[in-house]
Amino acid sequence: MAEATAQDKRNYKAGQHPDLPPPKESIGPIAWLRRNLFSSPINSLLTIAALYLLYLAIPPVLDWAIFSANWQEGTSRQACDKSGACWTMVRARLAQFVYGFYPIDERWRVDLTFLLAVGAIVPLLISRMPGKKYFAIFLFVVFPVLAYVLLYGGLGLRQVPTARWGGLMLTVILGGVGIVVSLPIGIVLALGRRSSLPVVTLLCTGFIEFVRAVPLITVLFMSSVMLPLFLPTGVDIDKLVRALVGIALFGAAYMAEVVRGGLQAIPRGQYEAAMALGLNYWKMTTLVILPQALRIVIPGIVNTFIGLFKDTTLVLIIGLFELLGIAQAATRDPNWIGLSREAFAFVAVVFFIFCFGMSRYSQYLERRLHTGYRR
Repeated sequence: MAEATAQDKRNYKAGQHPDLPPPKESIGPIAWLRRNLFSSPINSLLTIAALYLLYLAIPPVLDWAIFSANWQEGTSRQACDKSGACWTMVRARLAQFVYGFYPIDERWRVDLTFLLAVGAIVPLLISRMPGKKYFAIFLFVVFPVLAYVLLYGGLGLRQVPTARWGGLMLTVILGGVGIVVSLPIGIVLALGRRSSLPVVTLLCTGFIEFVRAVPLITVLFMSSVMLPLFLPTGVDIDKLVRALVGIALFGAAYMAEVVRGGLQAIPRGQYEAAMALGLNYWKMTTLVILPQALRIVIPGIVNTFIGLFKDTTLVLIIGLFELLGIAQAATRDPNWIGLSREAFAFVAVVFFIFCFGMSRYSQYLERRLHTGYRR
């Protein structure tokens, strides 16, 4: 036993501890290609076929999007004299893509709101940032009030109705609120579904199964068209608020199932050890079980976030013009008819940046929290 322990210590110092993955072997580019792309005749054929398809696809796309594209300023498609993409249209309507129909002289309020959001979020993403709790308090307590006053109006600021909100601004609001609200509600629903109280289990299970049984477009349609019919006379809820509630509750139902999967993955011994320490249900859940469960399901949580962010494009059916809706409206402008590819390509790039960013951060979070792989 002493010899084995000494050997483990020597292996650990060499980076070869049995509980850790073996150190990566450094190989040259030729050896890497031979091992990963040309390891067998079939793999070699597949690699050559994939390279040939990329050769057929990438050069025409680059030529259309960059080399033969039109980048100059203009007010109509007549300004685009080259054969490639007419980015002149995107350039001319970029402000509308970002702000929607928000008044031009009030757009500084949108810029300030997003600067405050970024200034509060970025420190929370840095692992060794001091004073994180103050940034969290500002983001989740103070910032929502400031954002409402800045965007909607009040305290001396001109009122801007939500009907004039649109573009990327509205997309970020819908996605951000949906993501922030759906996670805690989903956690509560997941815990409620596993509760020992039959009434709580029945209510949470019924809500989750009912919401997951209908598409988001139905939820938005019901919240926009049917809900006002059941409200008392003179009571009106803003259309954007109804959309936010529908998106948040829809995402919470899916989030609950993701979190429940993580809760079921926790070994029974963790529960027994927590109870042996004298922890009650809430301390056991918040200090022992839930942190482990959430760490396990980080990929599923981020996947739900990404899906929810992309689903914000469905609010167009209830008359809210987010980024995709603004792009579709731009393609119907007589000055830019026939330029739908450029508009949709711009929207696709914007969504890719947001979704890819969330995906990469989730991978970083997995590596940082996976303590078994630390050296």
